[in-house]
Amino acid sequence: MASRKSTHTSNASVIATAPCRADLAGGTIDMWPLYLFHEGAVTVNFAVSILTSCRVAPRAGKQIHLKSTDTGREEVFASLDALCRTRKYRHPLAAHLVRFFAPEGGLSVETHSESPAGAGISGSSALMIATTAALARYTGRRMDREEIRELAQNVEAQLIRVPTGCQDYYPALYGGVSAIHLDADGIHREAVPVAAEEIESRFLLCYTGAPRQSGINNWEVFKAHINGDRHVFRNLEEIAKIARGMHDALGDGRWNDVARLLREEWQLRRTNAPGITTPLIDKLVNAARRNGGRAAKVCGAGGGGCVIFFVEPDAKERVAEALRKSGGRILPFRVAREGLRVMRTLLDKRT
Repeated sequence: MASRKSTHTSNASVIATAPCRADLAGGTIDMWPLYLFHEGAVTVNFAVSILTSCRVAPRAGKQIHLKSTDTGREEVFASLDALCRTRKYRHPLAAHLVRFFAPEGGLSVETHSESPAGAGISGSSALMIATTAALARYTGRRMDREEIRELAQNVEAQLIRVPTGCQDYYPALYGGVSAIHLDADGIHREAVPVAAEEIESRFLLCYTGAPRQSGINNWEVFKAHINGDRHVFRNLEEIAKIARGMHDALGDGRWNDVARLLREEWQLRRTNAPGITTPLIDKLVNAARRNGGRAAKVCGAGGGGCVIFFVEPDAKERVAEALRKSGGRILPFRVAREGLRVMRTLLDKRT
């Protein structure tokens, strides 16, 4: 990526945070141009209080210091030119974004994610949003939320080298419960009017401990769709229909329909490509069902990561204990009421 010299670099530190998400329906179809082939395509998800963050701070001289506190990866470059000449990075997310924003002078970029690696709750996409926003503010580049989303998505595609969907970036930007409408004239995010407390009382998030690469599973489905696989096309057409129903059911508080649609989505999704489910995922789903769980699906593209479970409020603790005994790790969460937050330290007010 060609670097762009910034016209301004802040003397103050900048901190940005963005939440992860759990997706309920309509995943994979959010990849361009797949959604153009399914009229009324929509994805439905909600932001969770599992946060990512980025801190950008000035350093004396020209040295650039990149650090990921959750992965322990760290690297130092003598200058921006040295960073741009490098072709392999220990912290590629930060390096590619620094190359784009091309800050003047030295700086440090420190990132952190509360999401387990490969959890399928869009930790990388949320971190892309936080880091993009922090560097934009630090270098004085004015970007609205849609511009931040576009840049973050494009750079992430460069990193994983396959197409990326758009849905993961909107919970990070806005928080709350979202319906992302995927239309020929663009992408439109709608806040779904459902109480966060209702979501919190009825859903469990369980990590399988098996990281997965969402881009790989989605890429297999993408290729099959573009190559004219009728089975995949019909499945995604049905998934688009389920997502529209999920949007309506959530907004109306029709929880029986939410459970039914979640089950239907998972049954369809697991037939799209091999490897979407695993023996442990199947074990967890069965354990939840035996203890009062009503529905489940893998977050993201599958193959590991997190599974989201729909339960009745009075069965939540019982299901959680059954999942723990079956080898799952419960990730406590609340619905993140806010999305992206960008703050300057000491000298400037939060905006």
